[in-house]
Amino acid sequence: MQDEFELKPLSRDAFASALAKADHYRLLNEPRQAESIYLDVLELEPRNQRALAGLVLAISDQLERRKDKGVRTAREHLARLDDPYARAYFDGILCERRAYAVMKTHRVGSSRMAYDWLREALDRYTEAEALRPAGVDDPILRWNTVVRVLRRHPELQPGPEPETSQFLLE
Repeated sequence: MQDEFELKPLSRDAFASALAKADHYRLLNEPRQAESIYLDVLELEPRNQRALAGLVLAISDQLERRKDKGVRTAREHLARLDDPYARAYFDGILCERRAYAVMKTHRVGSSRMAYDWLREALDRYTEAEALRPAGVDDPILRWNTVVRVLRRHPELQPGPEPETSQFLLE
């Protein structure tokens, strides 16, 4: 039955308004709708940097539901960004949002996992800071937010290093 449904292509004339609409849906907290529109835009212009960045953010808005599959999908799109600063910065946001999604699960080990994601976010923000254009302090602002979260949540700690099994050493 699904074979009877085909996606309809976006018209070239609607390109600019579709991008604006996708951004608007993200602001309305409708990331699934935004993601769909960004995908339509990318069908017309596969390397459109604004659509790729927006798509990564729309996917990251859904990480509570999509979990690690969402991270993998977003990173596939991140790899298509031309600017190394943008790749590092948006990957930091992705890691940070994954940490917050993990924190909400309250499962055994979630504090350690959230800590690991936040540490990775800090690493990406450090990388972005070194690559940032003059006058752009966004990675510093994100870094400071993560540090404040870590200070407010002392339960977020690194876990013990996994023990090497004696079996593996033999």
